Amino acid sequence: MSDYKLTANVRNDLGKGASRRLRRANQQVPAIIYGGEKTPQPIAVDKTAFYKALEEEAFFSSVITLEVDGKAQQVVVRDLQRHPYKPLVTHADFLRVDATHEITMRVPLHVVGQDESKALKEQDGELHQLANDVEISCLPKDLPDYLEVDISGLELGSTLHLSDLKAPAGVTVVELTYGEDHDQAIVNVTKAKAMQSDEEAAEDEAAAADASADAAEEAKNEGEEGDKE
Repeated sequence: MSDYKLTANVRNDLGKGASRRLRRANQQVPAIIYGGEKTPQPIAVDKTAFYKALEEEAFFSSVITLEVDGKAQQVVVRDLQRHPYKPLVTHADFLRVDATHEITMRVPLHVVGQDESKALKEQDGELHQLANDVEISCLPKDLPDYLEVDISGLELGSTLHLSDLKAPAGVTVVELTYGEDHDQAIVNVTKAKAMQSDEEAAEDEAAAADASADAAEEAKNEGEEGDKE
């Protein structure tokens, strides 16, 4: 689990206008902390450290130490609101976590073992990743940055499912708790499709153009015969 720390202060000036003023100052990001037994708390997060953390994938699946007016608490990112066309976060939602209670999060799937895969290296296989992340449940201390999908032994034409994941101790794949019919596929390796040469592609394109021209000519002739009748 990665170690992230952010600083913030309590935000007493509330409302859309206050949030706009805060964003225009370009030093803090409007946010809120909720969850647990405490009431929701509007805050303003230091922008520089926050934006730096956003560049790392692990930030979104990590427990974050958030210091609000000098008091530290443990949170995870629950939601981000972004500007429709500018690379800006307009608001962030943080969820409080309790060390004694499990949390449910989505974590990325990282495919490994490509260099050792005979299906890819020797059998002209093509890898298809069917899922980019997975929902897990665990105590905050057991939260992984990601789960690995090892394809080193995957044969050509075979598929790996959620049940093939080797989750760390204390980590449960949520989908599997619903039954075997929820054991979705996450990666497979199929025979790579043969690539057409430029000459073959040109021939196919010419043939399609000829067929289109023939159809147009036939339709024209039919139209002329109809007019004569």
